[in-house]
Amino acid sequence: MIARCGLVWDTPLVFKRYIEDCGIACEHVPPQLFAAPFYRGTFGTLIIPTGFGNPAYSRLLPALRASSGRIRRFVERGGHMLVFGAGDTRPDLYDWLPFPVTYHHNHHVCRISLDLSRRFSGIVADYDPAAIPCDGYFSPHGGEELAASDEQAVMVEKVTGSGIILVTTIHEYPSRAFMLDFCGDAGETFF
Repeated sequence: MIARCGLVWDTPLVFKRYIEDCGIACEHVPPQLFAAPFYRGTFGTLIIPTGFGNPAYSRLLPALRASSGRIRRFVERGGHMLVFGAGDTRPDLYDWLPFPVTYHHNHHVCRISLDLSRRFSGIVADYDPAAIPCDGYFSPHGGEELAASDEQAVMVEKVTGSGIILVTTIHEYPSRAFMLDFCGDAGETFF
């Protein structure tokens, strides 16, 4: 089975090519389509790139908020969702997720510690964990911490129904092995 991923962003991104090079079928989904009540994409994974909350980079946040119920149902039915840093300082940028997350914007290179007992801790397997760019941290949050820098969460996991939401401030492409595992194991469902 070929994993199917939806990359939600205003315009096509080079990130789509990276995802496809990992062996995952990837569809670009613009915000206008994502928020349309008639849209019924079928995916195993949805990815929300870095900067979604900053109006200088993207107009995605209103679409995410308008689709919050559909996002929750997608994940509950077995979908996986990977959400990166919002890229702005406002505290309510993750209010569309089905659990509380408070983001603090702070772009820096840091040493991160990973909970290696957790399945998706391989997100930075292709990089040196002593020098990982992050665009902030989460505090407080309603998930389980998978990675931290200086005791501040930089990656949080939340199991919701049969699916999983990973929220991260790691500012690098995820490792290829992580992408195959996270996207390949997701239960394909309607969005």
